[in-house]
Amino acid sequence: MGNHCVFCKIIQKEIPSHLVFEDEKVLAFYDIHPAAPTHVLIIPKEHIETIEDIPAGDHVISLLAERAILIARQLKLREGYRLVINNGDNGGQTVYHLHLHLLGGRFMAWPPG
Repeated sequence: MGNHCVFCKIIQKEIPSHLVFEDEKVLAFYDIHPAAPTHVLIIPKEHIETIEDIPAGDHVISLLAERAILIARQLKLREGYRLVINNGDNGGQTVYHLHLHLLGGRFMAWPPG
């Protein structure tokens, strides 16, 4: 786990969060700066900084997507939702712990605004 990583501290329960889902490999919680009525962050419990740091052959993205589908159903996002992974500074990544954004509860325009 990253010593100074805020998401690792959330995993370790050192920082409180509004949990939505947890199992042995994944934790999901509401974003404190939501970009949509429903904005959940889905993170692996293993510290991986960016999508580029995923080891070859690792299925963490599939795992996060599977959990996102379960959470979307749990939250009744029947009208649809958006899944986003930001990578690097120019990609909008602000916390360097791999995470998937689940956004829903409103129409998602493109480009995002």
